[in-house]
Amino acid sequence: MSQQPGAPAQPAKPHHQAFWLWVMCLTGVDYFSTLGYQPSIAYENAGLLAPLATIVLVLLTLFGALPIYSYVAGRSHTGQGSIGMLARLVTGWGGKILVLVLLGFAATDFVITKTLSAADAAAHLITNPHWPLDVLDDTSKTRQAIYVTAFLLVLLGASFMRGFREVISLAVVIVFVYMILSAVVIGAGIMYLVDHPDRFQELVHRIQNGQWYLKESERPLAGTGLLTIIAISLIIFPKLALGLSGFETGVAVMPLVKGKTDDNPKEPRGRIANTRKLLITAAVVMSTYLIGSSVVVACLIPAEHLTKVDAAGKEKPGITDKDVKAKDRALAYLAHGENPDGKLLPFFGEWFGTIYDISTVVILWFAGASAMAGLLNLVPQYLPRYGMAPEWARATRPLVLMFTAINIVVTVIFKASVEAQGAAYATGVLVLITSACVASVIDLWQRREGAWYRRLSWPFFFITLVFIYTTIANVYEKPDGIKIAGFFILVILVVSFWSRIARSRELRFAGFKLPDPETRLVWDTIRHLELTVLVPHRPGRRSLANKEAQIRREHRIPRDLMIVFVQVELADASDFVNEPVLNITQEEGRYVMKITGAASIAHTLAALALEMAKVGRPPEIHFGWTDDSPVSGTLGFLLFGEGNVPWMVRELLRRAEPDENKRPLIIIAGTA
Repeated sequence: MSQQPGAPAQPAKPHHQAFWLWVMCLTGVDYFSTLGYQPSIAYENAGLLAPLATIVLVLLTLFGALPIYSYVAGRSHTGQGSIGMLARLVTGWGGKILVLVLLGFAATDFVITKTLSAADAAAHLITNPHWPLDVLDDTSKTRQAIYVTAFLLVLLGASFMRGFREVISLAVVIVFVYMILSAVVIGAGIMYLVDHPDRFQELVHRIQNGQWYLKESERPLAGTGLLTIIAISLIIFPKLALGLSGFETGVAVMPLVKGKTDDNPKEPRGRIANTRKLLITAAVVMSTYLIGSSVVVACLIPAEHLTKVDAAGKEKPGITDKDVKAKDRALAYLAHGENPDGKLLPFFGEWFGTIYDISTVVILWFAGASAMAGLLNLVPQYLPRYGMAPEWARATRPLVLMFTAINIVVTVIFKASVEAQGAAYATGVLVLITSACVASVIDLWQRREGAWYRRLSWPFFFITLVFIYTTIANVYEKPDGIKIAGFFILVILVVSFWSRIARSRELRFAGFKLPDPETRLVWDTIRHLELTVLVPHRPGRRSLANKEAQIRREHRIPRDLMIVFVQVELADASDFVNEPVLNITQEEGRYVMKITGAASIAHTLAALALEMAKVGRPPEIHFGWTDDSPVSGTLGFLLFGEGNVPWMVRELLRRAEPDENKRPLIIIAGTA
């Protein structure tokens, strides 16, 4: 059957697909670029315990997040990720609201990915010796950082106006260059430590003596013993959660991963296998870089160049950001040869450091590409389909413009500060990973049979508990993150429900499904009658004979005019677009149209009448009188698909068919 006005747009053109290793570079610009700020942020939050906390993070990455997302990839090959899995497991308005909340956290993650990465790129530019403008004080540094960050974000948006093919190709080059240069810097540091083992021994000695350069407020336990050190490392590692940022993006861009030519679209095993290769490779490479960078930074960079606190954890007075030279640029600090021990390699210095700065700036700027790809994949899958965004939200370019504007606003609010945005970033990342854990546990529970202890995936259950702890600990230690995420959630909820209400009078009909040839034959026959009288009927209240007698008497319908009864069965009233099943049967000698799988009674009746009006005289729809008030009727319609049906059907018909001669008639009669 033909598509009606208000039907969902035609499926978008499939994304360009590429070899999994190239797509990994697109996700890697987010994941790997955190090396630009992760080592210094780790030191800022964990002090000299950063290498131990990083090891905990790596173990959680390889034995927690990686198995979970490998499973998610197998159950969400179209890129919905954990959000899509939960959306399938929870239906109705509860499911819709849950998805909107998770989209709020996803928006927090992806938006802050772009703004934080661009802000750190600006920091590398401004601190480079070849930067043409003088940084006189913190105020001028902040002002320059905002301007540079905004410029980089606009460039990022412009690059996405060209499409995914160019973005992936550019990502491959950017990631390859940056990872090679970072390997040179980290490798040089490790070789230096091999030749000078006393530097590593000094690190161990300081840790044993409690000289951790960890803020007093961050020391939850007293003592300096081995068990205390391990316990504190386990407690503070959630603050390093930025190093887990690549997983949700990895499954979000699954539509870009090329599978096998004979893949089944419903279960593309080739694409799933290649995505798992992507996740494993990215996790192993990043884990290696994280451990290496944390050890090198902790051993070779003086503490006063990384943090404003002393060995006892007390903040030093009169210290400015300009004095903390390695802040947000620890590896670049080594590449420039600024460490007191001198250059790690002969060619380290101003020019190599500048090359490294350029590479870092580029990958940090481009880190927003993977986040943008994730947003462009997630938003069209949910908000327009739920009726909670305009149809233009399915198009790439308008979304790119909107997200670019949001990025600039966020940059101005946070004054392009990497540290200020870190809490929100970590919160978004951890909530999404935790949701993936919960979705995986529930999904496996539903797919298995037997006793509860056999249905429960114990490994995934314990991983879920760890991530729940990690998320709660992060929120407790840095409540600003949940506040920022809460703002994104509030905006999405308000805008979504406003859009749903504004679009409630769209016909939003995608066509009827006719299950068998007999139904199609009777349907065509009824549509070609000279005049068809449609009477909505709710089964169970009274018989068809009683209903027909009353409707003929009150509406003065002659005996020779056939009445067709219509029964509409609602499915999920929170769905926006409906494609119901139409079945026509005979009961008590009368034709009954039974429509199942509808999201709204009013929309279904209006669509039915318009379909019949296409080939014959417009039908009449006869309603009995309703006692619903306007307010209760409207709320019932918006929330439950019912309410004041006659009034709503009339409004839908007026909007969908401007020609009165072709518009079906609405007739209401009966005793009040």
